[in-house]
Amino acid sequence: MRVAVTGAGGFVGQAVQRLLASRGWEITGLDLAEAGLSLATHRVVGSLDDPDVRCAVLAARPDAVIHLATVPGGAAELDPAASRRINLDASYDLLVEAAAARPGLRFVFASSIAVFGEPMPAVVDDATPLAPRLLYGGHKAMIEQAVSLFSRRGQIDGLSLRLPGIVARPASPSGMKSAFLSNLFHALRGGQPFVCPVSAEGTVWLQSVACAAANLVHALDCDPAGLPVSRALTLPALRVTVHDLVAEVAQQCAVAPELVRYAPDPALEAGFATQPPLSTPAARRAGFGDDGDLSALVAAALAGLG
Repeated sequence: MRVAVTGAGGFVGQAVQRLLASRGWEITGLDLAEAGLSLATHRVVGSLDDPDVRCAVLAARPDAVIHLATVPGGAAELDPAASRRINLDASYDLLVEAAAARPGLRFVFASSIAVFGEPMPAVVDDATPLAPRLLYGGHKAMIEQAVSLFSRRGQIDGLSLRLPGIVARPASPSGMKSAFLSNLFHALRGGQPFVCPVSAEGTVWLQSVACAAANLVHALDCDPAGLPVSRALTLPALRVTVHDLVAEVAQQCAVAPELVRYAPDPALEAGFATQPPLSTPAARRAGFGDDGDLSALVAAALAGLG
């Protein structure tokens, strides 16, 4: 299989590349810099909003596209024009051009739980309506609709996957408002004190990056017959308290959980640490999964830090 991956040099994109390469699949990788594209068969360096760059990606005639390139949540709020340019306009243009170049190809769009907005209902399940508040979530929801529309029209065979919090991201700035979740791992692994901007009782949905990559690659060949009409799935995730996450990371890093001090920020708490019980039967029927338990998730996240 020939697979094009946008945002291939990013945190999730590199994990996807590793998994695709292990299967011997041909990879066309797109990113702003070449540094993260070492596993790609064809490397395209440039921005998604450049028509020539998108043309170069599709010139390799991929059988499928995994679309990860994005302006993340915090950065999107700071630069609404960039969010519209990449997360909305360029993403829509990529859909149109992919459908024209390879009619019916599998198109996997990395959406986000940000489409649900906040406050969330008492339970989030497959029937929960979308009500984003952030531009990031709003633009993701719009492209979900485009993926659904193009799939109904037979132009693509699309699927949108709503990713939960993914850990543990690199320590460098990511533009993610939820970056504190990854920073927690880095601090405790290094035996350093950490000020957590949400309360110990806060609840979060998490996947390791290895689990997220496995789900994205599974989406390339999962049976479309079992997918919802919307072609959008909320991925399974572990729902854990921040207290339990801190305790598990501290135990596996052999440090004291008391290294973490809590200083909740009301806005971050409301947006990223009040996540209710999650039910994802449609995704599970389609073969998508979570990390299994908190111990396995933390071990996988720490292993990913190298």
